[in-house]
Parts: sequence; C-alpha cells; structure tokens
Amino acid sequence: MNINRVAKTIVFAVVTSSFSTAALAEPSVEELAERLERMQQEMDQLKQQLKNSATKDEVQVIKKDVATAGEWLQPDTLIHMAGYADVGYTDSESEDGSFNVGTFAPIFHFQYRDLVMLESELEFEVGDDGETETNLEYLTIDWFINDYMVLVGGKFLSPVGQFRQNLHPSWINKLPSAPPGFGHDGAAPVSDVGFQLRGGFPIGAIRTNYAVYISNGPELIAEFEDGEFELDGVEAEGFGSDGDGEKVVGGRLGIIPFSGFELGLSAASGKATVTSIEDGDSSTLSDEGARDYDVIGADFSWHYKAFNLRGEYVETEVGADTGSGTAASEGATWETWYTQGAYRFNQSNWELVARYTDFDSPHNSQDQQQWAIGTNYLFTNNFIGKLSYEFNDGQAGSDADQDRFLFQMAYGF
Repeated sequence: MNINRVAKTIVFAVVTSSFSTAALAEPSVEELAERLERMQQEMDQLKQQLKNSATKDEVQVIKKDVATAGEWLQPDTLIHMAGYADVGYTDSESEDGSFNVGTFAPIFHFQYRDLVMLESELEFEVGDDGETETNLEYLTIDWFINDYMVLVGGKFLSPVGQFRQNLHPSWINKLPSAPPGFGHDGAAPVSDVGFQLRGGFPIGAIRTNYAVYISNGPELIAEFEDGEFELDGVEAEGFGSDGDGEKVVGGRLGIIPFSGFELGLSAASGKATVTSIEDGDSSTLSDEGARDYDVIGADFSWHYKAFNLRGEYVETEVGADTGSGTAASEGATWETWYTQGAYRFNQSNWELVARYTDFDSPHNSQDQQQWAIGTNYLFTNNFIGKLSYEFNDGQAGSDADQDRFLFQMAYGF
C-alpha cells in the first residue's frame, strides 16, 4: 500500500470519527470515553498497517531525506556570493561629461569544511563603445594548512603593497579613482599567476601578516619613436603563460605593533622580456633577452577614532638588455607614491577625504602629480556616494594634465 494513500486514510478516519452525526448531539461522559477508546484502537490499527505496508525502497527514501536535512543543518560545504558594483559620472577638462557603468564584480566562495576554498572574482565593464568587457580578476584554490598558513594557487591579486589586494574595490576605495601608478601599466603590479603562502602569526604582543609567492613573470612593451626603441610599459597582470620561462619571487610582511596601525614592506624580483612593440615590427624582438625585474614597496595605515591616514610607495625597475637585442636596450623605472587622509564626522554619515599622488615614469607624457579632494555620504557601511575633484598636473596637452570632476555610487554586497 502506498504511504500517501495510508496517510489520507488516517486523516479521513480521524475527521470522520470527530465529526460524525452522533457528535452533533451533546454526548455524555460515557459516550465520550467510548468514542476516545474507539479512535485510539483505530489509530493503532492504522499505524500497524502503515508499518507493514512500507516497502524497503520507501524506507530508504525516507532515510535519505532525513540525512539530507541533517546535512543542511550541519553542512560540509558552504557557498557564498559577494562582490561590488558602481555607476557614476565623469567630466574631464577637455572632454564632454559622460555617465558610466564602472564595474560589476561578483565574487564567489565555495568552501569545504576548514580544508579548502575556491574563490573567484569576475569583472564586467561597459567600454566607451558600449561593448561589455569581461575579465577574470582572480581565481584561486586556497588550502588551509593550519591556523597560520594558507597555500593559494591560481591567479591572485598582487600582494605587493595594500591598494591592489585590499583597497581597490569601489565600495572600499574612498575616492572614485585609483591613485596614478596603481592601475594598469603603472608602477604597482596588478596580479600574478602562480602559488602563494600567506597567513599571520603573533610575536609576543605584536601581530604580523605575511605573503610569499612565486609566479609567471610580467611582459614588457616597447615603443619605436624617433628611430629608437624604448620601454613603454610593464604589464604585470597575471599572464597564464611565461614567455621566457623565468619566474618572479616576491612577497609582503605586515607588522601591527598596536591596534589601529600597520606597517608593510614589499619586494619582488625576477626576469621580464619585451614581448611586443607598439607601431613597430615585432620580428625585431627575436634576439631580445630576459631583463632584471625588481619591485620594492612600503605602506602604512593608521586608524584613530574617526580619522584614517594611509600611504604607499612602489617602485618598479627593469634592467637594460644584456644580450644582442636591439629593442628597448635601455632600462627604465616606474615610481609612484600617495598619502591619503579621511575623516568621518562624529554621529554623521558624511566623510571628507583628500589624497596626494606623485607618479613618475620613463615618459614625460605619463608623469602626473595629483591632488584629489572629495566628500562621501555613507548611506550604509557598504553603500556609498562620492563626489570628488582631481587637480592634475602633467605634461601640457596630455591626459595627465586634465582636471576631472567625478561622481560615483558604489555598493558592496
């Protein structure tokens, strides 16, 4: 007999017994006792019938359902989605103002117990031509070795400095733009593909955090101008292959001597090779050799009540070509630093922020000094509206010399 049919029979019997025509008349105590005893006997019979009628397959289904319910109550696997998005308006000194959809970046976490977690961030942007650009910001498998160490493998945000790995999401960054030199083709590395050990440990009362990694090397772009080759930029953006087979080793050590203050020191070293030439014949690169590639950095952050002061310095140096190559035979250095202060008014959602940045590159047209001042309104801790103005000082006529007004609404979820 089917379980559902038996269940329906039980309900029908109970309802029928409870609302019989005899029940419409006012019963005596003796009649109520007899009726109750009769209902109890019927229920016992139906229970026994149900027990005998359930097949082994039906029992297994019930057991599986119970086990599944227990799994959801105490799951081994946790699935979580986070991320951020921003929209805004930009008006540069020499261009017409435009509304924009900056970034939609969903972040996925899949964790199995306290053993392993997969995390990934996708990045969707709408370009000036209206086309949607899709990028994999990072994707790693994290193995929790112990309480002090995690092995991270895959594409990860560069641990050199603080801005790229911790501050670049729009709902965390207190200004609508990144400091000059901390974006693509700047002085600071963006991401790496390889393996990384990271974690933290105490030294007495002092807390520390660390990251040590090995990854594929960056790629160099050369430019042919006035009959000479020179380095145009360093693309340190987590390439999935290593053209010269040379790796980069680096890391960061953060020291927290007391609550609210952190000091970080970063370094990376390896090899890099010129892989492309802008507006030139790439066959010239056939004799190019690997060059020295070195990065150093320092950062600090200080929180005191409603005031936050932070700063960061990064220098990337590429050595000269020591082989027989002719492309971009000279070395080059990219250097940038910024200091930023922010104050949130007590008992208020308003916040003031100011940032000064000095970016120096091998090309005068890219050099930039910038003052950025802004006012933020925090609707919630993860929903922020920003108004800012950038005073940019660069080579006359270049993009680096254009002042900008920016408005942005950013939401972290």
